[in-house]
Amino acid sequence: MSDFGQDGVMSSQPALSNEDLAGSWQELGVRPGDVLMVHGSLSAFGPVHLGAQGIISSLRTAVGRSGTLVMPAFTPRIADPSPQTSGLCAQTQHGRDAVPDFDATGPSQMGAISEALRKSADTVRSTHPQVSVIAQGPAAAEIVAKQTLGYAVGRQSPFAAVRRLNGRILLLGVGHNRNTFLHHAESLCPLHRRKLRRFPMRVQGERVWIEAPDVADDLDTLFPRVGLEFEELGTTTVGQIGRAHCRLLDADSFVDFAVGRLEHYLRLLPVGAPPPSPAR
Repeated sequence: MSDFGQDGVMSSQPALSNEDLAGSWQELGVRPGDVLMVHGSLSAFGPVHLGAQGIISSLRTAVGRSGTLVMPAFTPRIADPSPQTSGLCAQTQHGRDAVPDFDATGPSQMGAISEALRKSADTVRSTHPQVSVIAQGPAAAEIVAKQTLGYAVGRQSPFAAVRRLNGRILLLGVGHNRNTFLHHAESLCPLHRRKLRRFPMRVQGERVWIEAPDVADDLDTLFPRVGLEFEELGTTTVGQIGRAHCRLLDADSFVDFAVGRLEHYLRLLPVGAPPPSPAR
């Protein structure tokens, strides 16, 4: 019997059950007690029983009660729509006024799997207006406890906490261009690409616009290359689950490797040059 896929189109592939997925995570190498930073695309899998919630439930089964799931719950919509404009014309002010304040109970903009974890009971969230992280499990509170406004994925962030806890990275149907640990690694490089985040916050009841430095967007230039080089070392477990190409790798060893390779490539960029054009 055919099933409907996530896009509503009939598919001959049976929907992946919780048992199917949990067994596949275990075959990939996920173990009880793991701290997993997960980046994923639901649509990459094909039909999944219960959709994104099925992914979350099966991951919880695989890591058990002693394991912790962690995911980005970024909210890029909470940003200045006119960051280059210093004036206060009516149109600019109207656009800025329309930007919502950060709400820890608001939706994640990182896809259906992230949103399903956010909605799950006992999930906690860091409070950065643009780069919040969600976590569920025994280590969750520790992971989200500290995150600076500037360099929000850097030395004092949930990503550093996951690394400190010997966590692992699980990429579900996405590549290293979606692996935020590469932003974390670049933040540790003395010579790194920079950008300025601008977002609203409430300070003593008054809404103000905050500017905070951070690592610039990669635009699919260096990150896919560094991720592939790490995989070529043979330390990444890869597997096909449904239609999704999945990868499991150790966060600490990956960051150590990525810092070295990024430092090499960043030294080759012209001084003061903007990020290179996206790879074709």
